[in-house]
Amino acid sequence: MTIVPIATTHSCFKEKFGIPRQPLLADASRASIELLPPFNDPEAVSGLEQHSHLWLTWHFHDVAGQWSPKVRPPRLGGNKKLGVFATRSPFRPNNIGLSVVRLIEVRTTPNVELIVAGADLLDGTPILDIKPYIPYADAVADAHSELAEAAPPPIAVNIPDEILAIARDYRDDWGTDLPALIHQVLAQDPKPAYQQPDPERIYGMALCGYNLQWCYVNGEIEVLGLNALNPETQP
Repeated sequence: MTIVPIATTHSCFKEKFGIPRQPLLADASRASIELLPPFNDPEAVSGLEQHSHLWLTWHFHDVAGQWSPKVRPPRLGGNKKLGVFATRSPFRPNNIGLSVVRLIEVRTTPNVELIVAGADLLDGTPILDIKPYIPYADAVADAHSELAEAAPPPIAVNIPDEILAIARDYRDDWGTDLPALIHQVLAQDPKPAYQQPDPERIYGMALCGYNLQWCYVNGEIEVLGLNALNPETQP
């Protein structure tokens, strides 16, 4: 069996920490799925614009360590184990991921690329396949999951006005709404599930070329800073 990447991901997420644990939880996130030769033929994406959402099959390319029969899913607090095939853990025998994303735009010049929203993908993620999301077949009305019946309740996020002002000035080629993205990413509570909030600890992640910093105060997230990682490239 030979599988080769058909595309690469250009994402607002430059490191694993802070990426939403499921797709579409941060719809303000933006990514470009750039097709690679010989698949970067405009005819290969002809008609794709007729679909609102896509399935992306991809490779967990930055996972260290081997697969295990049992893993600790964050949904169970990171301390209880389940069979790997009962979870979406990246520590799988073949390290393959599956995400549904919202299609914003199909571009064929200068590169063949798809601009998508809600992707839970690290920058550089290899894409193995792209398929349209078909609502009548893919949305199962009576589906259920005892482990994760609904999205976790969001945590309150407080962003000072001076940091919001910086975020509102952000511009990129994908139309990212950085204030909304900061709120959506942090509302998912990025810290490891097994950790208790420590008001003395400052967390940080790389997001859209910035170092986003925050802490936990009285069960809420307080954003502390948004500093350009490379000031010369920021607006």
